[in-house]
Amino acid sequence: MSIFEDRSEKIKLAHEQLLTQSNEELFSTNGVFNRFKNPILTRDHVPLHWRFDMNPETNPYFMERIGFNAAFNAGAIKWNGKYVLVVRTEGNDRKSFFAIAESPNGVDNFKFRDCPITLPQTDDPDINVYDMRLTKHDDGYVYGVFCTERKDPDAPEGDTSSAVASAGIARTKDLINWERLPDLISTSGQQRNVVLFPHLIDGKYAFYTRPQDGFIDTGKGGGIGFGLADDIEHPEVKEEVIVDGKRYHTIYEVKNGLGPAPIRTDKGWLQLAHGVRNTAAGLRYTLYMFMTDLEKPWIVTHKPAGHFMGPLKEERVGDVSNVLFANGWIADDDGKVFIYYASSDTRMHVATSSIDQLVDYCMNTPQDKFYSAGSVENINELIDKNQAFV
Repeated sequence: MSIFEDRSEKIKLAHEQLLTQSNEELFSTNGVFNRFKNPILTRDHVPLHWRFDMNPETNPYFMERIGFNAAFNAGAIKWNGKYVLVVRTEGNDRKSFFAIAESPNGVDNFKFRDCPITLPQTDDPDINVYDMRLTKHDDGYVYGVFCTERKDPDAPEGDTSSAVASAGIARTKDLINWERLPDLISTSGQQRNVVLFPHLIDGKYAFYTRPQDGFIDTGKGGGIGFGLADDIEHPEVKEEVIVDGKRYHTIYEVKNGLGPAPIRTDKGWLQLAHGVRNTAAGLRYTLYMFMTDLEKPWIVTHKPAGHFMGPLKEERVGDVSNVLFANGWIADDDGKVFIYYASSDTRMHVATSSIDQLVDYCMNTPQDKFYSAGSVENINELIDKNQAFV
């Protein structure tokens, strides 16, 4: 057996075993959600024909020609009965792109489609694209809003790191052919973590935004914003109100941003977001939840204290450690919710819950009183409530 045959046989077998591996739901102590034993997507899930030259004459050692570093930060949608993720897939060349992976059950057996998404370019080409949020809109399109990154034209000579972030927009009716629209224009500086609301408000397209002064730093402003655009084909938000601002000594002290498009419930809109705080070891990203008003989805009605989900065990290690990030979830008709989250900018995971559980969590978990004494008050109130049952 040749080197090509030996290596290709072993690699194909291992790849097939990975793709067909079943996942195991783990017992949840908190009762709000259940994690699963295995990540659902990693760099090793990337199709072999994206990575290897399959011709033994031009690749006699069956060497990997195009390497991949990570699969993470995926938007999500239920499509033709399948659980579909639009995955931020990053090559060893540091460039991210979007690729679709599908699963029959939402928790395992995710497989990438044969080819990645070919994203049309604007007149100012993207250097890098990532973190697409998917919204199935009333106008009949599925929209993907993502971060597009370009070199800062005002960077000093010799500065090859400074960048400008904008909200790119693409839409599709079949998840195959994508139409590129102009980037979102706003008056608040750079934009990241922008999410399209699924319904028109006063005849206008509504966006959750994250205004910031710089590519990394939110600066003097920041927080999750909300604004309206008259026209999706020439999208411009001229005014943003802050839905949920950053605040000292919280999990969203440094910055925060919305995750996926919200889920409608009878009690209000369920919202999943990420919050960032600084530590001696660097930035820590966790996920948190809140609810907004059904008619005025920019008004917060319930907001549990602290993080909803933080990185645990192996999730804490990766390209950018101590990070959880989510920009996709799926609510099934029976009320089950699949929360797709990435750990440490490296791999994708899933956790499951239900609309009833998440609404209960948001409405009945104490809110942050923003002082240590207030936290003790919350604990003592629960202790007192439990006296008759202990």
